[in-house]
Amino acid sequence: MDGTPKKPIFRDLTAEDPEPEATEIESLCVNCMKNVKFYLFAKIIVKFSLQFDVLFAPGTTRLLLTKIPFYREVILMSFECEDCGYRNNEIQPGGEISDRGCKIILEVKTPQDLNRKVVKSDHSSIKIVELDFEIPSQSQKGEITTIEGILDRSIKGLEQEQTERRKDNPDIAKQIDDFCDSLRQLKDGEKPFTFILEDISGNCHVENPNAPAADPQMTVSRFLRNEEQNHQLGIYTKAEVGKEKSKESDYGGNFLLKMLEEDEWPIEDLFGEVMQFPTLCPECGSPCETNMKMTNIPHFKEVVIMATVCDVCGSKTNEVKSGSGIEEFGVRIEVKIEGKADMSRDVLKSDTCGLIIPEIDCEVGPNALGGRFTTVEGILVAMKKQLSDGGDIFVDSTDESTKMKFDGFISTLEDIIAGKKQVTLILDDPTGNSYVQSLAEGDKVDEALKITKYTRSFDQNEELGLNDMKTENYGEECEEQKEAESVKS
Repeated sequence: MDGTPKKPIFRDLTAEDPEPEATEIESLCVNCMKNVKFYLFAKIIVKFSLQFDVLFAPGTTRLLLTKIPFYREVILMSFECEDCGYRNNEIQPGGEISDRGCKIILEVKTPQDLNRKVVKSDHSSIKIVELDFEIPSQSQKGEITTIEGILDRSIKGLEQEQTERRKDNPDIAKQIDDFCDSLRQLKDGEKPFTFILEDISGNCHVENPNAPAADPQMTVSRFLRNEEQNHQLGIYTKAEVGKEKSKESDYGGNFLLKMLEEDEWPIEDLFGEVMQFPTLCPECGSPCETNMKMTNIPHFKEVVIMATVCDVCGSKTNEVKSGSGIEEFGVRIEVKIEGKADMSRDVLKSDTCGLIIPEIDCEVGPNALGGRFTTVEGILVAMKKQLSDGGDIFVDSTDESTKMKFDGFISTLEDIIAGKKQVTLILDDPTGNSYVQSLAEGDKVDEALKITKYTRSFDQNEELGLNDMKTENYGEECEEQKEAESVKS
């Protein structure tokens, strides 16, 4: 073993990293096809519908594995042919497929909104409601672009072969010209419009220029995929691929998990057991191990605490999951931060809990910081660290006002952590699985802590997958169906 330090597979793009380790591959140019040696192989690829744009000489493909701040791991691909000058850029997701799909609705009102960065994958579909215009999924490759770039590419695509179309079908050509003029009006910022980006893989992103504050023009929602959408992504259940195991095989044989007999392992033993299982580092993707333990938080409930340490990049993460499911009501917790005592309050934040600091117009959506068991100070430090680590997306911006606004927000967070500024921290959890410690003794009321329980809205239940879930009397429907079938027979 040499003394060279190990580096993560997916690294941030920084000026301090002189060797980003881009991989170069000799590739076939699909534009000129002048390398006859590999032409037959390329025809085989097309025949079997293999999804490779470039493979062999004379062109060159460069691959770079990196991370986009506030997003995820990606693979950047760039192709250039020295013979004909053809170029092509593409982006592919480098991480795992998200558990849920993502839908982003943006109200484009000003020319500045057209400059928002957009990350889209092969499975992204785009809609412009006012023009009834849609770019279906898998019709374009994944890329990093802007809203203006998407409109410009659409115009160029529609104008292809317009010269021949005007000769053969002048009426259709006239309709396309009129539609392109409408797209140009949107591209020039003359009219407001609604931009919808939807991706069943969850690999899409639209820049929020107000970050870390909430964007009043943008709505981001996540949804559960149906069976057909899972199949499009190549996700199948064991039953669908024919890997169902009989009940007898669960008790014996060489299996990783075996069914336990009743009372073989009491629940009390589970709280004293620290379980360990292999996983991948969320930062660099290297193999590591996660420790998991169930514990009981006083005056609250049971939770599952997981901690991961990566020996390759040194990343340390901890996450908390509820051990008792979704509560009947959501909870909104408001805690006034007025001194060191408030900073030391224990906080349990679930991964569905959003954070709000109204005094500085800051809103952190659910899943941003994950689930964690920490203190009020720990939550604020985690917010500052996540923003600072991903700050390159603001530092590299040509808009100096955006950079100054971001630096000012970080400075304000530091003042709050240092106790120089009094604010209110709000935890809003629709699952009811978040908790803040009360500093009052006995039955006394903590004046700095306000807890409100509320009934979830339809949209909140939809995002949690509860609207289609039958949790009461779920056996009655089957009995009624059996009775109906017996009557028919």
